[in-house]
Amino acid sequence: MQFIDLAAQQKRIRGAIESGWRRILDHGQYIMGPEIGELEEKLAAFTGVPFAVAVASGTDALLMPLMVEEVGPGDAVFTSTFTFIATAEVIRLLGATPVFVDIDPETFNIDPANLEEAIRRVRSEGKLNARGIIPVDLFGQPADYPAIQTLAARHGLFVLEDAAQSFGARQRGKKAGALAKVAGTSFFPAKPLGCYGDGGMIFTDDDSLREQLLSIRVHGQGIDKYTNVRVGINGRMDSLQAAVLLAKMEIFPEEIELRQGVANRYERRLAGVVKTPRILEGNISAWAQYSVLHPRRDEIIGRLRRNGIPTAIYYPIPLHLQEAFSGLGYRRGDFPVAEKIAGEVFSLPMHPYLQEDEQERICALIAGGQ
Repeated sequence: MQFIDLAAQQKRIRGAIESGWRRILDHGQYIMGPEIGELEEKLAAFTGVPFAVAVASGTDALLMPLMVEEVGPGDAVFTSTFTFIATAEVIRLLGATPVFVDIDPETFNIDPANLEEAIRRVRSEGKLNARGIIPVDLFGQPADYPAIQTLAARHGLFVLEDAAQSFGARQRGKKAGALAKVAGTSFFPAKPLGCYGDGGMIFTDDDSLREQLLSIRVHGQGIDKYTNVRVGINGRMDSLQAAVLLAKMEIFPEEIELRQGVANRYERRLAGVVKTPRILEGNISAWAQYSVLHPRRDEIIGRLRRNGIPTAIYYPIPLHLQEAFSGLGYRRGDFPVAEKIAGEVFSLPMHPYLQEDEQERICALIAGGQ
């Protein structure tokens, strides 16, 4: 059994992928070929925003908007402590300070009440300049953007949506990627929409911001690549990856629906056995992961492993306890909700092609089978 079955998906679209790759081999534009513009147009339309900018990775998709905002030393950017390091890493790379915030115990996303407290604390201390918020749409469910946007407007902060795990999700009818002025997503192969390498996309409704992103993407170029108007990065996407994503987009809406079915079957079978995910009213998750909680996690994981069923733990160490951020002065106990969840969370196989009999076997083992 596969944790994420990319092979089953590939069987459906291999012909389209190979056809796209042949076109690239024929025209020879391996980086930033015509497939890039086609993908940007298609994903912007899908997301419901005017502009999309294809980039080399999900990390670049978070880094580049911060560069546009000129985030740097002395600035504070607020984000969840319970996520992958890239979210906070990009803040630190620019010399700014990530200010971690505890999470909602039901959704695992940043808690707006804790966020407001953190903002007020930074403002009262006066050591850092509060600049922005990076909410994370963890495991595929959008964060509470209505509450977050209200806080951001009240305190004069920008919001950068980390939609690395939520492409295809919705909140109150709006797609993930369109829930803030700017958003970044990832196309790492394991994501709901993944390529066969690294890739990412930035979404925005701001034309001026888009123009700056286009410049940053190619070393801060001006009228051409040898005229540089700012410091940028090499953030370009490969044409081959765009071709993969174009093929996958043809079946992506169907796959999102199939993920809902898989999640619903887990919920029906596991409710009361483990703590299952709670999806807030008005949200539709992309189900990047199906993550549950149990105080005897290791016992259940061991039983599943002995029976050939893979699991994963996202994330065993919250960011405030990571060595990389030890200089920020956080200690164990600072964010009790995230620390408790990190000790109990584990993720089950989740993909559109997971069969009902496979799920029944997984759930029976979790409930106490051999």
